[in-house]
Amino acid sequence: MCSLGFARSLGFALIPLATCCIVANVLLFFPDGQMDFVKDNHLTKYVWFFMGIGGGGIAMFIPAITFLCMGKCANSCGTESCAMCGSVLAALIGLVGSGYCFFISAVALLNGPFCFTSLGWRSPFESDGPKYLFARESWSECIQPVHIVEWNVTLLSIMLGLSTLEFLICVVQIVSGLVNAVCRPCCYKQEYSLNA
Repeated sequence: MCSLGFARSLGFALIPLATCCIVANVLLFFPDGQMDFVKDNHLTKYVWFFMGIGGGGIAMFIPAITFLCMGKCANSCGTESCAMCGSVLAALIGLVGSGYCFFISAVALLNGPFCFTSLGWRSPFESDGPKYLFARESWSECIQPVHIVEWNVTLLSIMLGLSTLEFLICVVQIVSGLVNAVCRPCCYKQEYSLNA
């Protein structure tokens, strides 16, 4: 029963992380709190990959709900080992979702925002790689939206951190689930042979 309680606590931890990923991704659509940039399609292309909404958000609700409902699954399956195998599969979905969120957020962070410059609408830092992150004086190259570089760097960094935590939680559940699914029946067999 300890492993079921542990999995439930991991499920509870995933819910706020997934919700924050969704919120961070939605906020990327409204730089400077304005809707004009969405209407005119003046957003970075990576926002449309829905990394926080789909990968770090909705995909993470699958393992979260699975981990939370494992007690019911163990009762219907008949064994806790069967429930743990199901949790491993759900955690694998979580790994893919959080990995997708991390990868797209990292690429978007490295390429920088799409903004209005003296040369028109473009991604001025795309060819610089991560150098622009450490050269704050170059951020003024983006004229509109105001503070777009800070907006993108903050929200994408938040999604990087959240997806890393989600990834680690899913790895922990995979290890826990495999250990419990494989070792628990072996331990019970040894216990029966010792008691016989």
